Order: sequence, then structure tokens, then C-alpha cells
Amino acid sequence: MRKLKWGILSTALIGTEKVIPPMQKAELCDIVAIASRDEARARKVAGELGIPTAHGSYEALLADPEVEAIYNPLPNHLHVPWTVKAAEAGKHVLCEKPIAMSADEAMQLVEARDRHGVVIQEAFMVRTHPQWLKVRDLVRGGEIGELRAIQGFFSYYNVDPQNIRNMADIGGGGLYDIGCYPITTSRFVTGREPARLVGTLDVDPDMKIDRLGSVILEFGGDAFPVQATFTFSTQLVSYQRMHFFGTRGRIEVWIPFNAPPDRPSKIFVDDGSSLAGDGIRTIEVDTCDQYGVAGDAFARAVLDGTPPPVPLEDSVANMKVIDALFRSARGNGWERP
Repeated sequence: MRKLKWGILSTALIGTEKVIPPMQKAELCDIVAIASRDEARARKVAGELGIPTAHGSYEALLADPEVEAIYNPLPNHLHVPWTVKAAEAGKHVLCEKPIAMSADEAMQLVEARDRHGVVIQEAFMVRTHPQWLKVRDLVRGGEIGELRAIQGFFSYYNVDPQNIRNMADIGGGGLYDIGCYPITTSRFVTGREPARLVGTLDVDPDMKIDRLGSVILEFGGDAFPVQATFTFSTQLVSYQRMHFFGTRGRIEVWIPFNAPPDRPSKIFVDDGSSLAGDGIRTIEVDTCDQYGVAGDAFARAVLDGTPPPVPLEDSVANMKVIDALFRSARGNGWERP
């Protein structure tokens, strides 16, 4: 079976610990090379993960003729420049989220994709996880009646100033890191774009990153708008949930974003017949590793020409929402993406 040959752009922990191992087990992915600006580091990680080739520079990886596709887990401010360089080298790119620092930056990737004829996609693994495909089907199939409201929460605790998520000048902060998930999943399930939105952000006085935020997205409709409200934080107890409320029922996604790779995912469907929860049934989604699933989905887009699960235009739209939330939080009130 033909597999897509991948090169990993850097030895970032998200790649070495979360993404590469399941991609190595995936059906259509072959990790053939990894690069670091420290060649000794590249050789060490390659040896530990069983990757055949180690490069001592990112440029060498992009010049490697064996590599067909790049996974880009660099810090946020480097996503666009190195993805463009990869496209110029004729490589397809799966880039970590957020794919850019703004919608205007994301448009540079659309231009690079079209100019060089490669596939470029944001690595929103939730968009290919079977639990989210199931949630979308349940909501759109009328399982809970007409969708009226979405509520979410996503948090973890990290106050390390040396962690890239806490470095404002390279794209750190909660909205870029985790606030983007309730945005993309709300858009994914509704199939709509928010007509207007409002948000607040609390900024850490020392690290200057947004550490707590609350958001309202209003998705317009013919008769009744859908409101999505959610809170995210990088300095609270770890927790995540997403709820979808309809006129006849409710859906709760148990672990919506860091879905466990070692046990089934769970979706709770409540028919609303009992406040005590007597009307809740549990749907279990077969165990899978969402990073391997996402790698295979991207590989199919390259190898078979199937549409990428997260088109770049969708990523531009997601960045427009993020841009508008930053504007709103600066005191501008309701904004339109």
C-alpha cells in the first residue's frame, strides 16, 4: 500500500510525544525524516523514535527528496513562514494550530497553496475524530430537536514563563492555544459562521498572555439564532466539556479535545425527561488515536485527491473569528468576523 512520506519540522514535544508515535502506526503515514537546528538532538530523537533520517537544519529537511509532506509543530509565529518555505520546496504541509497569527497571515498560505499546487491544512485533529463526526450527525439529524445553544469549557494550569504557550511575542496565550477549539467545533457542528461575537480576555500582568477568556458567538438563523458561549483558561484546573442544547434534548461531549487514545470516547445524549439524568444514554465511540486518524485523513487528501478535512478557507474563517475576539476584548464590544 502506498504511504505518504513525512518529514517532521523540529523536535517539539507535541510532535515527539503525541503526534509522531500514532502516525507511525497509521495506515497511510511513513515518517522518514526529522529535523532540528541541533543536529545531535535530531539524531537522538530519530534514534529514539526509529526515524531513518535526521537533519541538522530545517532547510535540509525541505531539500530532502524522500520527503513528500511536512508536519509543522513550530511555535505559532513560525507556522506561516516555514509552511510557505515548505510549499516553495514542493512539500505538502500539515501545520499545527493556530495555522497563523491572523486571517491575513492565513491568506498567505492560500496563495502559497495555489501557487505551488500543494495541500496545506491546519492540524485540527478534532475535525476528523469519529466522536465529532458523530456529534455533528446527531445534531444535524435532529436528535435533540432544533439546536439553540452551545456551551463549552477548556482549561489547564501552566504558569511556566519558559513554556512557549506563555510567551506573548511568539504567539502564546489561551485564545490561540485552546480558545480556538470551541470556535472550530461550534462552526463544524452548526455548519455556520458567527454573525457577531463578543469576548473578554484577562491578561497575565507578567507574561502578557491572555490567561482567561469568555466568549459569545451568535450564529444567525432564519428564525432563531444559535448562541455559543464558552470559557477557556491556561491558569485553571484542567477540565474540558462541550454541550449542545436543543429544543428536545442535550448532547454532552465527555472529553472533547484531548480525546483519550486508550479507551472509547463517550457522548452523552439526554432526552430531557429527568433533571436527575434518568433520560441520559451513553454512546461509546471506538478507541482510536486522533493524531493517527488525522494523519491518515491528510495523507488521503494528498494521495487520492480527496478534499482535505480542514480546507484552508475554513482556517481563514476560524482566524477571522479569533481576530474579531481580540478586537472585542480591547473594548470594542460586539464585533463581526
